[in-house]
Amino acid sequence: MALQNPGITPATALTNLSSGGSVPGKNVANSGQFSRVLAQIAPTTSPTVQVQRGDTLIGLVKSQHRQQGLMVNDNQAFRLAHQIAADNRIANPDLIRPGQKIDFSRLNQTFAAKPPTVASVLDTPPAAKTALDQLRASTASAVPPPPLRSAANHPVLDQVLNRAVDKGFLPSSDLAGVRSKITQLAEKYNFEPDDFARLSLMESGGMNPRASNGHCHGIIQFCDGPARGAAAVGFPRNAKAILGMSLFKQLDLVDQYFSKVGMPVKAEKQGLDDLYLSILSPAARSEARPDAPLSIGGPQASWLHVDRNTRNPITRSSLVSGLHAMTEVLLGSNTPNKRPTRIYAEVANPANPGSEW
Repeated sequence: MALQNPGITPATALTNLSSGGSVPGKNVANSGQFSRVLAQIAPTTSPTVQVQRGDTLIGLVKSQHRQQGLMVNDNQAFRLAHQIAADNRIANPDLIRPGQKIDFSRLNQTFAAKPPTVASVLDTPPAAKTALDQLRASTASAVPPPPLRSAANHPVLDQVLNRAVDKGFLPSSDLAGVRSKITQLAEKYNFEPDDFARLSLMESGGMNPRASNGHCHGIIQFCDGPARGAAAVGFPRNAKAILGMSLFKQLDLVDQYFSKVGMPVKAEKQGLDDLYLSILSPAARSEARPDAPLSIGGPQASWLHVDRNTRNPITRSSLVSGLHAMTEVLLGSNTPNKRPTRIYAEVANPANPGSEW
């Protein structure tokens, strides 16, 4: 059941790795030391996983990576989950059932590109260490490393902002300033700039400062009323005035709002689900289980519901899946300018829902 890593060369092939008269790979194989080293780096996951109650496909992808000591972000996990769903002829990647067996062999490619490292080779004989170093070098040359991701590399944010310029939401002269302000907010409140871009597609069609459904206004839909988002940023009685503010200015309101709803300032980086729930319904953040129904008032976009069916609840998993799916649809096609997808936003005082800020 062990998942074989195609990036690992069998020990018997190591006899040609060194030049000269000595053959370290052969000596190591004879001594049994190199087999012990290989055992340290051999993957231990199974290519077939039986679904347990509460599992999600994205969660299983992340779990498989964790077992290999590898990291995978939400966007990568989403794409891999959809590819694995296609491999297993799963029509709806958001719907897997307890007892179902899913083949994760596709992840071999990921694990081969990112081989786990040996924790320590201090007790490995010199010959074995030399062979292992050569093995790593040959593997690295065969599999090109993934491109480096700099702190300024936020492809979804850049696509959404460029789209906002094309649609007239944002003057091109303001683009650099808006991008800088979003990345500053992301650093301050510990979220990914790309995730803010994703939720803006749901809230305002992608950074549209004039988006409104009559009750909620602006890029993250500040809602009117004494205990709602507009009141939290200083507009308790004239929420529509927010529509007269530029995108750049509205980001100041976003900063004020995040400070009011208790965003983590010095904590682990929050995921897309917590970030969006801070806007959609802050009180719902108290439910941490990925597949538990969330208490979110008012009708919401079908994208956010389990199976995209508004008769089903919204869960953390369905919310993340829906935001990723909508992002792919809107950024992958020339989507016409639309009204905000969400009909009504619940942005209330999380400390005491229904009370004034």
